[in-house]
Amino acid sequence: MVSSDPRDEVGGAHRVVCHLDAVLAERGVTLTELSARTGITMANLSILKNNRAKAIRFTTLTLVCDALGTSPQELFSLRP
Repeated sequence: MVSSDPRDEVGGAHRVVCHLDAVLAERGVTLTELSARTGITMANLSILKNNRAKAIRFTTLTLVCDALGTSPQELFSLRP
């Protein structure tokens, strides 16, 4: 599950940037295909893809990484 609730955030704005859009493009996978592969709703994947997520469960992260053959390091970075 991906959370977009600002109350889930601790200590102000986070610096985590999600690169799901780029990873999907590199692999030629659509959000619809990723949703079908993972069972994660299009709404939750869209929140993640558009950098509106405030948190992500490890189970969700694992599903996305496994479905795309990638790692959290490729999906996320920290902005300065």
